[in-house]
Amino acid sequence: MYVKQFPTGGDRNFGYLVADESSNKALVIDPSFSPEKIVNFAEGKGFEIIYIFVTHDHFDHTNGNEVVERLTGRLPLLLGRTDPMTGIRVEDEASFLLGSLKVRILHTPGHTEDSICIVVGDAVFTGDTLFVGKVGGTDFGEGARAEYESLHNKLLSLADTTRVFPGHDYGSAPQSTIGKERQMNPFLIQPNFEAFVHLKSNWDAYKKAHGIP
Repeated sequence: MYVKQFPTGGDRNFGYLVADESSNKALVIDPSFSPEKIVNFAEGKGFEIIYIFVTHDHFDHTNGNEVVERLTGRLPLLLGRTDPMTGIRVEDEASFLLGSLKVRILHTPGHTEDSICIVVGDAVFTGDTLFVGKVGGTDFGEGARAEYESLHNKLLSLADTTRVFPGHDYGSAPQSTIGKERQMNPFLIQPNFEAFVHLKSNWDAYKKAHGIP
């Protein structure tokens, strides 16, 4: 499996190209501000882009949708959309084939109601649900509860060796693993939901106390 991470602009946004090298079939995740760069790179590698996935409907993730659709002829797929080529609807536990690879959708509400994470091979693309050492912004009520459950019930059920590719370069590194985040992410080591929300509401003070940028 081939994975290429692209700094796409905006607020340190990341976009991704994922390809099955045995078939040269590829997908793009969150092309955002730089769809041309990702599509041109894929063409240069001889990859055929057959899916475009967008992790949630915030503008900094959707603003390249019209351009990438024009360049590839593929409909950008968010939660609830149906891929016209396969007839498969983007929903929790939906599966798409990418050559010999399986693409699995996880509905992970919290940061937004429509947030999804995308599992391909040994990697998960977490959008704004999970960053390296951080988590996505939410309110301190229903949104926080939904995110807490998404993190613990969905993402932390993945193998520790699963590579984590986030939607922004907000953490101490551009990528991580589920195992590292399980052990080191301040939000994931909290003992319960109440402690998770307390950290969210006091994050600036926590960062200052622990020297986190």
